[in-house]
Amino acid sequence: MVAVIPLLLLLLVFAGPSSATDSPPSFETIAKKADQARQADRLNEALTLYSEGVRVRPSWADGWWWQGSILYDQDRFADAQAPLKHFLAVSSKPAPAFAFLALCEYETGDYDHALQHFAMWAKHGSPGNDALLDVAGYHWALLLTREGKFNPALFMLAAKAQKLGARPALTEAMGLASLRVAALPENYPAEKREEVWLAGMAAVYSSLNELPLSEDYAGRLLRLYGKETNVHYFRGTLFSFQKQWDSAAEEYQKELEISPENAAALVELAVARVEGFEPNEALAPAKRSVAIDPENARAHYIYGRALFETGSYQQSAQELGVAKRLAPESARVRFVLSNAYKHLGREQDAKREQAAFLALKDKEEVLAPLDEKLNSHAPAGRTQ
Repeated sequence: MVAVIPLLLLLLVFAGPSSATDSPPSFETIAKKADQARQADRLNEALTLYSEGVRVRPSWADGWWWQGSILYDQDRFADAQAPLKHFLAVSSKPAPAFAFLALCEYETGDYDHALQHFAMWAKHGSPGNDALLDVAGYHWALLLTREGKFNPALFMLAAKAQKLGARPALTEAMGLASLRVAALPENYPAEKREEVWLAGMAAVYSSLNELPLSEDYAGRLLRLYGKETNVHYFRGTLFSFQKQWDSAAEEYQKELEISPENAAALVELAVARVEGFEPNEALAPAKRSVAIDPENARAHYIYGRALFETGSYQQSAQELGVAKRLAPESARVRFVLSNAYKHLGREQDAKREQAAFLALKDKEEVLAPLDEKLNSHAPAGRTQ
């Protein structure tokens, strides 16, 4: 025992003061070291430090942000989601994280939540640099196409095409949306790839206003695949964008010979007839379109407008009321509805809808539905 006691005393001498004076590093020290490691590209060390920092201070927004960002940059999309969600919960300016979270969810196949978070990103003004805008907008458009929301997808993709040109991935995405193929690029049938590519090239060059090239690809598409569903429909949309209403109507009618219950072709045929000063010819296809697709705001709008143009103001107001319910932020619906109310002598209702039209028109770059922006004919039309 005599030999043991000095050793125990020695251990106490050296162990005691250390345990009394050492303390965990402060939050400020951890945060500083984390930032230094990140800036020096020591990313794994930075991740460890950011994790320690948010454990010490869970309200540290920057810690959650950088942790999620580093994991995202490392393609660790599943791991990045938790810190990004924490950032959204604690940050006073969370908006860009909605897009990053949506991109992570896209990569992990959580498409429903990705759509929700892309929509939240847009609701906050779609902030971010050009790279984020391009990547997020492209992937959001892919998901809209998968959901069958082809017009909003095309609006977004056309904007990208005007900036980036005929890039292969963008061309394929525009082809899918143009032909109304509700699938992601990696999932649609391989035998449709040439058809999709030709449609995509025609759509890209149309968005770039390079009409001879667009016509060339559209012509090749028709020659090779003119009996396939939605090919004539797509050709009609190209004519519609050029306001060649008779040619557009002819293509929509050809589409209906192939697929008689094609609600989209019926709607656009009705639009072409109304815009081509033939509202009586629009009534039948418009009425069929709302019967086939009763939740289609554009179908109810064009039916209501055709009824207005032919003097059926009471029915027009009813159809436009449905369109208003389905698309409350549509300026054009409010405009025509206001005029319908005027003809019915409902002055207060007319004033209310006119005020709503003016408010929405002033904010149309933010609030207008994407498919309304895509089909951006003047909302006033001839309805005076």
